[in-house]
Parts: sequence; C-alpha cells; structure tokens
Amino acid sequence: MAEEKSQSSEQYSEQNFWNKLKGVAVFAGREVVEKALTLFYAAQRPETPLWAKMTIYSALAYFILPADAIPDFLPISGFTDDLGALAAAFGAVAIAITPEVKDQAKQQVRQWFKDDETAEPQSTPGANDTIREIAID
Repeated sequence: MAEEKSQSSEQYSEQNFWNKLKGVAVFAGREVVEKALTLFYAAQRPETPLWAKMTIYSALAYFILPADAIPDFLPISGFTDDLGALAAAFGAVAIAITPEVKDQAKQQVRQWFKDDETAEPQSTPGANDTIREIAID
C-alpha cells in the first residue's frame, strides 16, 4: 500500500494535471473535464479530509498517466477508463464536494467550452473537421 501511495504521489503534480487537461480537454469532453476539475478544486480546500484528498489525487494521477487501461488516443473509448476512475472517486468523496466546488468547476468548464454549452452533440471528429483549441490559463 505504501508503495502504491508513493507511486500516485510521484505521478501526480499540479503542473502535470494542468498540462494533461490542456492537452486533452477538447478530446476528453466536458464531462471528463468537469469531473477532473471538481475533484481538483475539492482537493484544494483545507476542509477536505486527508483520506478524501488521497482518493482524489489517486484518481487524478490515473487521469494524467500516459499509460492506462484504455489508451487515451483511441477514438470514442479513449477516455472511458479515465471517466470511470474520476466518477468512482467522485462518488467516494461526495461529502467533500460542496456546491461551491461544483459551481467553480462548472464555471471554468463553461468558460473553456463557451460555444459548446448549448450545441448539439456532434459525431466523432473526421479528417476534414477543424480542431479547436481551448485556452487553459
């Protein structure tokens, strides 16, 4: 268990989290990004219990790992395992996720995906589709 804990600690860093989120936000989608941000913001709160922070950081470490159960570069299914890990952590630490934390994450997602908020879901990107970038500062 201690070895597993140190691996998660070594793999997770705030800089790695933001780099990963910036690189995959458009491809991962709103749900993955919002769950990741909600967990991240919950972990930043001093009131969040240590056990909850460890659960959150483990899920975020899995999210940023380059090698996971389903490679992120696979179309459609690439982020399903990441979403599963984030959702499991979300459920486990629900007590630490306040309405303010949820609102903070939603506001950030709205800002990054501003033109996608009311858009209809689109099919998988094709070869002729334009790739958008989301500025994450």
